Amino acid sequence: MDISLPIADTTAPESPPPSTEVYVEGLVKRAKAAAGRLATLATTVKDQALLAMADSLEAKAEDILAANEKDLEAIEQREERKAFIDRLRLTPERIAEMAKGLREVAKLPDPVGETVKMWHRPNGMVVGRVRVPIGVIGIVYESRPNVTADSAALCLKSGNVCVLRGGSEAIHSNTAIAALLSEAAEKAGVPAGAITFVDRPDRDVVVELLKQDRYIDLIIPRGGDSLMKLVTQESRIPVIKHDKGVCHIYVDDEADLAMAQKICLNAKVQRPSTCNAMEALLVHQSVARAFLPDLIAKLNEAEVEVRGCPKTCQLVPAAKPAGEEDYGQEFLGLILAVKVVKHMEEAMEHIARYGSHHTEAIITNDYGRTLRFLREVDASAVMVNASTRLNDGYQFGLGAEIGISTTRIHARGPMGLEELTCTKFVVYGSGQVRE
Repeated sequence: MDISLPIADTTAPESPPPSTEVYVEGLVKRAKAAAGRLATLATTVKDQALLAMADSLEAKAEDILAANEKDLEAIEQREERKAFIDRLRLTPERIAEMAKGLREVAKLPDPVGETVKMWHRPNGMVVGRVRVPIGVIGIVYESRPNVTADSAALCLKSGNVCVLRGGSEAIHSNTAIAALLSEAAEKAGVPAGAITFVDRPDRDVVVELLKQDRYIDLIIPRGGDSLMKLVTQESRIPVIKHDKGVCHIYVDDEADLAMAQKICLNAKVQRPSTCNAMEALLVHQSVARAFLPDLIAKLNEAEVEVRGCPKTCQLVPAAKPAGEEDYGQEFLGLILAVKVVKHMEEAMEHIARYGSHHTEAIITNDYGRTLRFLREVDASAVMVNASTRLNDGYQFGLGAEIGISTTRIHARGPMGLEELTCTKFVVYGSGQVRE
């Protein structure tokens, strides 16, 4: 009688995933190992890599859109989340814009190695300052998958390794984009680890990442209040904040009202979910009656909900009364706070109280007031007769931006290539010693 013996299961048990500490340390060590090579990589290699990365985005656009659709399907489609969903959504046009941004960065001059200044000392010694990469930059961001491409491009061109940690809501989109970019860059000669992506969406990964001061030189957070609070409280690494945008436009009594209307509509409606969209409009009382009714009618046509001060509501009964909490609010959607002010001084006081030091604008033909507004208003960008939406790295000619810094130290405003470098001193001697 044939008795078959049971076959032993030789399949090795699946090993558990590494702990958060082990996982993060492995990523940042690999990133740090790539930093030395990337810092001295030839400009031609970096530019070729950027072009290859752009080509890869376009060639694999369908894969990226499929990954993005998974993220969108996981988000609850509520009306109040409309702006959030807009930031998350990718389209063929937005992918094309990402690729275009990579190519624009490739065209820009390489800042690494640039001599900023050089001078002679009385003893014959020559002292200079030269631009060098910061090193390893950790970027923690929410919602926008395009940040993955912009950050990777700017860090690569400026010789910095990037460690990218996007939000859990965009995990599929960001993973797909980062994998394509990293593969294309490495094939072009960029060291492995130069574009490092954190593919675990857990919050404790961020906390662990913020402890890695041995391996990461700078943290750049981009997102809402809760993210900013987490990063600033937990980070052992220097932080440059890219905080919320409570942007104002002040329409002066010396403004060209037709131009003011065009600018205000653009600043609010063109893409309201962005940090440089106008959130509050201040109007001089002398022109409020001539300006506000027609403007608010056009805003209403664009589905903007206007919340106004008592004078605004008196002039335009369709406006909803504004509460104190509406001033200083980043709506990130089709809502606008409006206030009628007595003069420019009141407008500037309002901006100082409620603004977030992001972008502020004045519409006026008065030269003296223009100079005062530029000098006295405290923001990363102060605009005259232009939309707040123009505070942007690409619009400013920086190719792209890693974000808009609202802090003061090291960099402020859109951060392009130069802002992702620091300097070191170089000294040319001929035998000098200190007496």
